[in-house]
This record gives sequence, C-alpha cells and structure tokens, in this order.
Amino acid sequence: MSLNNTPSGQRTHIGFFGIRNAGKSSIVNKLTNQELSLVSAHKGTTTDPVKKAMEILPIGPVVIIDTAGFDDEGDLGELRKKRTYRILEEIDIVVLVLDARETKLSEEELSFLTEVKERKLPYIIIENHTDETEAHGYKELSEDEDIIFLDATNDDMTQVKEALIKLLPDKKEPALVADLIQPKSTVVLVIPIDESAPKGRVILPQQMVLRDLLDHNCKIICCQPSELAEALDDNKEVSLVITDSQAFGQVAKTVPKDTLLTSFSILLARYRGSLNTQLEGVEAIKKLQDNDTVLIAEACTHHRQCNDIGTVKIPGWVNKYTGKDIAFEFSSGNDFPEDLSKYKLVIHCGGCMINAQEMQSRVKHCKEQGVPIVNYGMAIAEFNGILDRSLEIIN
Repeated sequence: MSLNNTPSGQRTHIGFFGIRNAGKSSIVNKLTNQELSLVSAHKGTTTDPVKKAMEILPIGPVVIIDTAGFDDEGDLGELRKKRTYRILEEIDIVVLVLDARETKLSEEELSFLTEVKERKLPYIIIENHTDETEAHGYKELSEDEDIIFLDATNDDMTQVKEALIKLLPDKKEPALVADLIQPKSTVVLVIPIDESAPKGRVILPQQMVLRDLLDHNCKIICCQPSELAEALDDNKEVSLVITDSQAFGQVAKTVPKDTLLTSFSILLARYRGSLNTQLEGVEAIKKLQDNDTVLIAEACTHHRQCNDIGTVKIPGWVNKYTGKDIAFEFSSGNDFPEDLSKYKLVIHCGGCMINAQEMQSRVKHCKEQGVPIVNYGMAIAEFNGILDRSLEIIN
C-alpha cells in the first residue's frame, strides 16, 4: 500500500490550534507546501476544521487538521470553538501556535493547554510572527516547555518537522490475528458480496486482516457464505474462519465445531484495545427493557441500502433477541453525541474509518457517562448464540 493510499484511520493525525490570527493556516500551508487553508489578516478566516490526508517527508502519511481560533466570539463562534475542541478526540499530536505579538497568553490559550495536558496528548508549541517582534516566550509557561520560534512567512519548517518526528507514535502495529495462530496456517475469509458491499473493493477490516495474514505467510482462501462449505471440503487443513459479522449465523452452522471461528469486527475490537469494555456491553443487551433507547453509531457516512445493517438489521435483531420494544437513534460520521445520558446502550460499528485515538475517545465517553458500548460483531455473535465460540481464539 503506498503512502498516498494509506487509509485515514491509519494515519497520524496532527492538529493545529491557536487563537485567531496566530498564523495557524500560514504554518499549515508552509508545512504541507500547499494552499490548504485560506490566509488573511482578517480574524476568523478559518471557520471550520480543514482536513487533508497527505504525505509529508520525512514524517510519512498524515492527516493535517487546521482549526478555527478557539477565541472566536458570538453564538456562531461558540459553535466553531466547540468543533475545534472536538478535534482533540482524534488527534495524535497537537501543535499550539502562539502569537509573538502578544505579551502574555490569553485565558483561552491557557485553558486549551491545560486540556491538552489533562488528555496526555503529545504537543509542540510554536511562537509565530517573530519577524514583527522579538521572540520572548511567555511567563505563563513552565521553564521546561520547548518552544519553536519562527515566522511562517519567511522561515522553513525544518524545526517543526524535527519536533513532530520526535513525537510520532510508535509505528510498530500490533498484529490483528496472525499472533493468535500458527505460522503458515490456512485461514478462510468469508466476505459477502451483497447490496451492502462497496463496489469494486472489500472493506477496510477485510483488507487489514488479509494483509496481516499475508505478512505472516499464511495461506488464505476467500469466499462468499454460499461457497464456504465447498471451500472447507476442499481444504481440510483450515484452522480458522473469519467472517463478516452479518453472515455469522449462516457461517456458524457450516463451520465444524473443532475449527476456530471469529469475525473481522471482533478482531478489530481487540486490535483497538477495547475488547473487554465491549464485552460488558454484551451484558447490557440482555438487560434492555421496553422503551429503552439504544444508539446505533457508525464512524463513516454512506448511502443507506434498503436492508442496511445499522438502521434495519441490528434494530430487528435487538428486538427479536430481547423480546422488548426498544427505541433506536442513529449517528454517523463525526456526529457522535456528547451527551449519552438518554441511552441504555451504544452499539457501534467496528470503527475502521476513524483512527484509534477517536475510537478510544468514544469508548471513554461511554465509560465516563456509565453507558455500555458494544460493537456490531460482538452483538451479532451474541444474537446468534455464538459469542463464546467467536472469542475462543482470543481467550
């Protein structure tokens, strides 16, 4: 996979923050060597987060995010500030841009920096506009803060790149599944091609599992559910079957009891480090009562099909499993609610299209508000009575 084709969820997310006219957009444009953001002497030119997936040498594949100033004013300004702070949910590295023309930090800057530290996010601080005034640092900052002094108009971004490289997260990715099986094992991937399947490609978790197995020299057989029995008959050495969650019920009836079985989304939950938390969400399904409200959340946005898994299939399965009259609400993309108090449960997609930081933030929000969360694959396994079996490979 080339750097330009690296999925957004697997890129380092770098966010640029600061008050209006600190020079965030100028630094972003200089760093990316593109006119990514509009630049103007007028305050508030950047009104919404601007995202760009790209490669920055020698950093590698990243998502650069330019944000609105967090000192924006008025009702609309408050909404912009809220969106700016929301970006912290998905950031791997924070770049705080200060204005050297100011003699002290504003309350907004101090509050923002406190928030970043409380979240334990890696950050760098840039003091910009040093062409117009002497770089001075700020007494409000501790003496051990490393500050980059520059003028975005005239200086190159070498210092910034070097600082970012030092903060880059460890790129050694954990294995998705290969660490759970013997080297050179034979694995069957069950990939339904139906009205929900994207045209001309397989979805990201399937790509990720496929590549992980190839990297570990496994023999891989891909088939649709209707072809699974024949694939198993023809290949007696199959040690593991991994299926799309929607086909769990059909696949479980076909796979012999002595052959390990799991799903792409269960492996993704383990990969993202939220498996145990989402197991608690399975227990919450059993406790749902009439008129409880369940949020079904998807990280991506896509055209809904007539038999859509999120809005049609899962609500039907929940009602059938519980025997209760459950109310459902839905969110997609970045519209994950901040206030979850009305929900008894969140059923979330695998989250393959967002990065690990944002998925972990969503899980954290649920835990902080006492709302259980479970992903599609684990819920569907429970609906089909095969959750324990689907976790055997992990346990």
